[in-house]
Amino acid sequence: MTSPLKHPRLVGDVGGTNARFAWVEAPGAGLSDVASYRCADHPSLEAVLCRYLEERRKPLPAWIAIGIANPVVGDQVQMTNHHWSFSVEAMRRSLGVERLLVLNDFAALALSLPVLGPEGVRQVGAGAPAADAPLALVGPGTGLGVSGLLPCGGRRHVPLQGEGGHATLAPFDEREEGVLRVLRRRFGHVSAERAVSGPGLVHLYTALCELDGVRAQPLEPAHVTERALQSRDGRCVEALELFCAFLGNVAGNVALTLGARGGVYIAGGIVPRLGEWFARSRFRERFESKGRLRAYLEQIPTYVVCAPTPALLGAARALEELDAV
Repeated sequence: MTSPLKHPRLVGDVGGTNARFAWVEAPGAGLSDVASYRCADHPSLEAVLCRYLEERRKPLPAWIAIGIANPVVGDQVQMTNHHWSFSVEAMRRSLGVERLLVLNDFAALALSLPVLGPEGVRQVGAGAPAADAPLALVGPGTGLGVSGLLPCGGRRHVPLQGEGGHATLAPFDEREEGVLRVLRRRFGHVSAERAVSGPGLVHLYTALCELDGVRAQPLEPAHVTERALQSRDGRCVEALELFCAFLGNVAGNVALTLGARGGVYIAGGIVPRLGEWFARSRFRERFESKGRLRAYLEQIPTYVVCAPTPALLGAARALEELDAV
């Protein structure tokens, strides 16, 4: 049961590009005063957090929870996709708050899954969730986040904090092997994140150009997606098709690893913008293409998370879980 004595609360969702914050005024009040800031415009997480409090004219709360796009192991946090580095305890003391909870952003996002509701997700393909079964979460954005949620009785769940986005990516056919061969020559180890992320879209596009002997244009991830959705560039179309196929492969692997019969959720900033294009892609086909385990995977539903701030909801839930301890 959430404590009224520990409200209001501040929650955050920090990625490689943006830092988002929201306010929880009282138990059951939901999120308010949501604001987003560019990480590159601020010297530290503490600086942007203080800016939020100042601009929104909020008092310093007793409890803060931050989901961050990074492994969180111990006190020291060094972001993978940004230069921010900090000690959780030193930042807590500097701010003067009672509790500063910092957890992996996808662990926070995973905690939001049970409370998203039907309006917060869009199902892709068939399947139905099994009761009291693990959930899986895969999300391409600036990087590739992977997490899961394990039920442990009642409304309580345990989120998994891992770095599955850095697992080795496997090809499905000769064309994919050719693409990965180019990426191996460029990067050495080819993780799933090298292909299934915003930068990964560009990696796929440039690898296809190299395979076909065509000069690649200097495109940003948004340009690759835009050209593909508008069918303006054949290699951009193929890059996005490969992106969706690789994502299906990775999601199927995570589902098998976790036994995620409660469903697999696709989040992040890229897939929700693809709309019906994603539903028609090879994602679901590749998700199910696991040989003797096809029938097992056909029963598992896959959902696109389209709620606007799920990681903030999850950060708020993480504090609620602490209340219940």
